[in-house]
Amino acid sequence: MLDIKLLRTDPELVKENIRKKFQDEKLVLVDEVVEMDKKYRDSKTEGDTLRAQRNTISKQIGGFMSKGQKDEAEKAKAQVVEINKQLEELEAQEAKLEGEIRERMLVIPNIIDSSVPIGRDDSENVEVERFGEPVVPEYEVPYHIDIMEKFNGVDLDSARKTSGNGFYYLSGDIARLHSGILSYARDFMIDRGFTYYIPPFMIRSDVVTGVMSFSEMENMMYKIEGEDLYLIGTSEHSMIGKFIDTILDENQLPQTLTSYSPCFRKEVGSHGIEERGVYRIHQFEKQEMVVVCEPEDSMMWFERLYTNTVDFFRSLDIPVRTLECCSGDLADLKVKSIDVEAWSPRQQKYFEVGSCSNLGDAQARRLGIRVRSKEKGKYFAHTLNNTVVAPPRMLIAFLENNINEDGTINIPEPLRMYMGGKGKIQ
Repeated sequence: MLDIKLLRTDPELVKENIRKKFQDEKLVLVDEVVEMDKKYRDSKTEGDTLRAQRNTISKQIGGFMSKGQKDEAEKAKAQVVEINKQLEELEAQEAKLEGEIRERMLVIPNIIDSSVPIGRDDSENVEVERFGEPVVPEYEVPYHIDIMEKFNGVDLDSARKTSGNGFYYLSGDIARLHSGILSYARDFMIDRGFTYYIPPFMIRSDVVTGVMSFSEMENMMYKIEGEDLYLIGTSEHSMIGKFIDTILDENQLPQTLTSYSPCFRKEVGSHGIEERGVYRIHQFEKQEMVVVCEPEDSMMWFERLYTNTVDFFRSLDIPVRTLECCSGDLADLKVKSIDVEAWSPRQQKYFEVGSCSNLGDAQARRLGIRVRSKEKGKYFAHTLNNTVVAPPRMLIAFLENNINEDGTINIPEPLRMYMGGKGKIQ
């Protein structure tokens, strides 16, 4: 959510940012907010004037009574009653305006960084850099589900009976590999100085609206019927929510956190759920990074975060590339975002395995996450998040890049301690 002062002082900047995101239907919201904000402030000013008048008249009542001027005292009391009535109407109007302003402000997109490429959708995202040499073996690489089934490692049919499409059972060495990757990711981030967390897997609606836009919420979140609770789509939601209505001393920053959680997503939209695969699913597990920092440090942390994911995948010898999201592909709260994509030898292309986002002060402003400084007073922190790894999607990249011609799977050195010392899955 933007600072309303920006709309007061430079509405054209906000409109130009909306145009860059190809959301022209939202341009009218800027003018509506500016007009409502003026009415709101005028109402507050009128209310302050009426309160001053009421205070003056209230003081006069005692004087009239002491002098025996009952008629004048009664007239003054009537004036106070009338002012109270006017104030009640003004306060109701202010509350209504405040709600309507916030409703609109929540859907006006954040100001994107000047470095973000302008484009309409993800087809116009821009490759930044490649890491590792993408290899296409001479032998055929099977579909990831076929690889898993060969090791009796996945059961989609049973999951479809118990839960429907978009769910799975993992078993045996494939399940162990899945857990091993998460354990390695946890230790990898702890070694980089991040504090490990396991957060709540459900959050309240005020946290949901604080961490994401309405469109994302509608397409992602599962609501718990009859309760003010949602299943999290990523641990970022509850980890940022941890700081709701918090004032941090500047010496407490940065907060660098890494969190494990299951994730639950509707996956509503054009992509849909695969009938036979684990790329786009309703339930998965993830290791996440979250940073709360000083505004001037957020771009430095942005680069560090996506570099952590690149380094993690490269430590497992999986080729990756970074892809900068264009303006039209950025969620409304984001200032800048980079996806990390892993190489698929079978498809001979890269696919997304993680996303790093700088949200500026948008989440902090919605959730009331502030910093206290002796020199600068109180101000909003910046928040960032990034995926370390999200199996079972990551298993696709891992299996395809580590399968041998005889069907065995190589286990890279960093994972062997989590796989009982095995160098291969036979």
